[in-house]
Amino acid sequence: MAVTKILLVDDDELGLVILRKLLESEGFDVTVAVNVAEALKLISSEHYDVLLSDLHMPGASDGLTVISAMRHINPKCVALLLTSFPEMDVAAEAILRQVNEIMLKQTDFTTLVASIKKRITDGTAPAQPRIESVATILDRVAPTCIDDWYRQVQLDNKLSIVPLTRQQRCSHLPQLFLDLIARLHAALPFGTKGPSSASAEKHGLTRRQQGYSAAMMVEESRILQVCIFHILEENLATIDFSVLLAQVMTIADEVDSQLRQAMECYVEESITDSLPA
Repeated sequence: MAVTKILLVDDDELGLVILRKLLESEGFDVTVAVNVAEALKLISSEHYDVLLSDLHMPGASDGLTVISAMRHINPKCVALLLTSFPEMDVAAEAILRQVNEIMLKQTDFTTLVASIKKRITDGTAPAQPRIESVATILDRVAPTCIDDWYRQVQLDNKLSIVPLTRQQRCSHLPQLFLDLIARLHAALPFGTKGPSSASAEKHGLTRRQQGYSAAMMVEESRILQVCIFHILEENLATIDFSVLLAQVMTIADEVDSQLRQAMECYVEESITDSLPA
């Protein structure tokens, strides 16, 4: 019978050494990685029967990224996620479809080994969720996100001082989402400046004419980012975690870029208004 190959991922190097020796004493062939980058390199170059990964690791990524990468490259791999926290948050619950089992780090070794062997024997793999890009998700849920944004703005005491219809309040958002989705699809290197937006410039002029202050425009933009990230959180079960960080950073950069363009036109309009007739 072929030896079971395990990839063990944990930033706790002492714990990693101990668990590796224990697993090897049970006859497993164990390879270790002390961070996400090492794990991703190994996943892309070697075949493993079992992935045993810590959930919480320092840096930009964590165990979710490792699990997602393994699911894409080797869907039949048994994936077990370890956590020190007995109460799992929303993100952990959302990835249950990609993880065979979530176990506490405090779980005794005998139980852990028994679970690994049972999963291998059963040949069970979780049902594969439909994996979507962030751009696809935003395209699908943009109307819901706009509705959520509008409700939040209406509840804001300072923003609601300016009486506007829903159309007047939200008219810039459909094009903003189209620009954002196009930039995500382009997958440009992070830091690449996005194209200028005529819609953003028009938005700055319109808000000036409607009586908005600069602070009100900044607050609206902040609320928009919160609404977008909340929508993504609700769709974590279908997101490709291996590229999530880059896409979230792109979203923040594009929304900020559009705010900057709007503010430039807002300021220019303010200067024009202050000039003698």
